[in-house]
Amino acid sequence: MDTVPSDWREARRFRAYELKQKGWQQTDIAEALGVSEGAVSQWMKKAREGGKEALKTSPRPGRPPKLSEKKRTERLPELLEKGPEHFGFRGEVWTRKRVREVIKEEFGVEYDVSQVGRILDQIGWSRQKPDHRSDRRDEEAIEEWKEEEWPRIKKSRD
Repeated sequence: MDTVPSDWREARRFRAYELKQKGWQQTDIAEALGVSEGAVSQWMKKAREGGKEALKTSPRPGRPPKLSEKKRTERLPELLEKGPEHFGFRGEVWTRKRVREVIKEEFGVEYDVSQVGRILDQIGWSRQKPDHRSDRRDEEAIEEWKEEEWPRIKKSRD
């Protein structure tokens, strides 16, 4: 029975191996798969030493994630959809610090703020501007400032 690839990179290595078994040259395999000849050479060396199984994706080194895949990709977005006010924060804006606090409270896991940004990227949450503007906003004063004050400030800097 054939080995089923776990990801596209593994599938590419398996395909290279199959093409080599059919008599293809490494140069042609590299060109067909859009990789370097060196990559094909390394893959074929691995396959010679350990067979096709040696081309399988190996586990990533390093510490396992603090949050499981399911908690990160399913549970966290569900919690964030409830909005910051649900968790006692004032205003409808999520910050990385607020998300960090929610993760700590809900999952008992602490992250650095920079890691929270990475997690938010992974789950497809991007930085956003608030949907609404203050009802106390003075549009006329803003335009006047843009037309008169800003050019004056800019000119004094030059």
